[in-house]
Amino acid sequence: MSLRKWLAVYTRPRWEKKVNQLLAEKGVERYCPLNKVRKKWSDRMKLVEEPLFKSYVFVKVNDEDRTEVRMTPGVINFVYWEGKPAVIKEKEINAIKRFLDEYENVEVKPLEVKVNQRVKIMAGPLMDQEGQVLEVKNKKAKVAIDSLGYMLVASVEKTKLATVKTK
Repeated sequence: MSLRKWLAVYTRPRWEKKVNQLLAEKGVERYCPLNKVRKKWSDRMKLVEEPLFKSYVFVKVNDEDRTEVRMTPGVINFVYWEGKPAVIKEKEINAIKRFLDEYENVEVKPLEVKVNQRVKIMAGPLMDQEGQVLEVKNKKAKVAIDSLGYMLVASVEKTKLATVKTK
């Protein structure tokens, strides 16, 4: 039996809570991050829970359970990264849970990297190297890694970058 890992499941639009419930009925460990949002109706204010990530639910499964998850009504497929289901780290799931426990009206925004910005590479062979963004195209950024006294230029997926505070 293989190890259980957190994976992201892509759902039909507005089916996140329903998929979460159906997976619970199957005994699958799952997590649908819900954001507490204040909505104003004409006669009152109400606190409602909306999925934080539209069309996504996270599941903790092993390889053998993936078919069972995929066959759940409302599930379109797993989210893939480089040809394999994208694995989400346990600490990232826990960080989302902690953050949502403490805050309401949370917004999800993609990380924007800009030319000349200092960044740190968070994954891959150049992990933990810092550099400066030279160019941004689609999902990749060209980063100059200058720590060696030479300039190495690497094309890195934007999702593998984190901004660095300049002193």
